[in-house]
Amino acid sequence: MKMPVALLVLLALCNAIKVNGEGNYLQCDHNPTSQPRPHSVSILEFGAVGDGKTLNTMAFQNAIFYLKSFADKGGAQLYVPPGRWLTGSFNLTSHLTLFLEKGAVILGSQDPSHWDIVEPLPSYGRGIELPGRRYRSLVNGYMLRDVVITGDNGTIDGQGSVWWEWFTSHSLNYTRPHLVEFVSSKDVHISNITFLNAPAYNIHPVYCSNVHIHNVSVYAPPGSPYTVGIVPDSSDNVCIEDCNISTGHDAIALKSGWDEYGIAYGRPTTNVHIRSVHLQSSTGSSLAFGSEMSGGISNVQVEHVHLYNSFTGIQFRTTKGRGGYLREIIISDANMLNINTAFSAIGDYGSHPDDKFNPDAFPSLEKITLHDIIGKNIIMAGNFSGIQQAPFTSMCLFNISLSMSSAFSSCWSCSNVSGYSELVFPQPCADLKNSNASSCFSILMRPNGRGGTGAIL
Repeated sequence: MKMPVALLVLLALCNAIKVNGEGNYLQCDHNPTSQPRPHSVSILEFGAVGDGKTLNTMAFQNAIFYLKSFADKGGAQLYVPPGRWLTGSFNLTSHLTLFLEKGAVILGSQDPSHWDIVEPLPSYGRGIELPGRRYRSLVNGYMLRDVVITGDNGTIDGQGSVWWEWFTSHSLNYTRPHLVEFVSSKDVHISNITFLNAPAYNIHPVYCSNVHIHNVSVYAPPGSPYTVGIVPDSSDNVCIEDCNISTGHDAIALKSGWDEYGIAYGRPTTNVHIRSVHLQSSTGSSLAFGSEMSGGISNVQVEHVHLYNSFTGIQFRTTKGRGGYLREIIISDANMLNINTAFSAIGDYGSHPDDKFNPDAFPSLEKITLHDIIGKNIIMAGNFSGIQQAPFTSMCLFNISLSMSSAFSSCWSCSNVSGYSELVFPQPCADLKNSNASSCFSILMRPNGRGGTGAIL
């Protein structure tokens, strides 16, 4: 009787198309086409000097202020030619394309006085790293519509080494800045750009809708503390595809607010599609969910991904007092290479912003599906440590084969978790065999017959 259940489950997976069945396409299938802007100016026209030494913050601010007048005329483009354009933080405007030519490098100033100080995000209540305010990101957008950052593989370099030193030595008064941050914005497109050496995050859309991130490269060296690639945060309708990311901490991390502040703000991260990405994380996870997830994270599909040379491959993080939920997440067609721990779900991960959190705000983690995954040189297959008062449920694993690095490698560690597994090697914990398979897939039946390609029938 066991094999028919497995067959039905795998057929359900092969008929999957969108996590919650809303609509008939995945987010990355809706690829926005950027129309040429009818107006274009060069940063040179505003006195910028690309020698890597002259500060160009005023030139960027003046150029964007000028281009704002074209918002109702089809928008405009700011062209950045080859050169090294040193600047402090500056704001974009709606209906704008920031275009970086090949050989163009926007350099973040290493003088903290060139980075504005701003209020913390309301869903966090304070800076992530320090109480109080935070440094504004290098390139910013607030309540914007129709904004594009693209180019012919130009570069945005945060020159983050000084920030990493200040962070490590506890010399900062405010939380570190990011490279690019959009807040409460819609229709954001980032493509064909290289991001280097961010002080902290590289790309941070927060409270945003319709975000498409395509063909970007992100790099920060292994020793860079808590540098993160792309962080969709309390945002919806997000596509991340064809990206190469290698960072000091997480490569891609989904978030939605911190404890009581995230619960009160109440904006989830939902309808996220990630595909065809190469992810590497030195000390964190190639693909992370949380730990700040108090607004909830759901309806996420990840497919055709390569995770390599990372401490953890896929990790779900939360803790008591966090509230919120992680649910309806499908990860498929993944290849892992040289990973310490392939899969992890942790119920005591992360700190609290202050002592005002509700210790009885237990998070929910359920309906997580991992299928069609191959791993080589894995040290530990999985570590699932749930919360006693709120166990993790419906953790579903199918068609997974992990080649362990040695005979002494540990396989699985499980507590306060339940789920279902089939065609998984090495054999998972008994806790992942004790629930009905149908509980995993009530959300998976979809109309158009797309889904995992590796099911063995």
